[in-house]
Amino acid sequence: MTEAIPLQAVLIVSAAMFVCGALCMATKRNAVGILMGVELVLNASNLNFVAFAQYTPFGLDGQMFALFGIVMPAAEAAIALAIILNFYNNHLTVDVDRANELKL
Repeated sequence: MTEAIPLQAVLIVSAAMFVCGALCMATKRNAVGILMGVELVLNASNLNFVAFAQYTPFGLDGQMFALFGIVMPAAEAAIALAIILNFYNNHLTVDVDRANELKL
């Protein structure tokens, strides 16, 4: 049998992923970099779901949440990339500071 990874170690890795994603969202100026930061944050939450699933009686609850957490960002990324490509076709850049035309 293999040894289980301690919960504290998984939470530390998840916190590091979350911080990296938040910094990426805050510092990147292009839309692709911001999307990468969002994906890091969502993957950190999925890692938490799977880690805490070990402590439920059936063990599937966190894995099911993580599955939905993977499917929803994939759909979000597809829509966001379509918006980015459309913006690039109109402005020849993906710089989010030039996106002031999208504001109301």
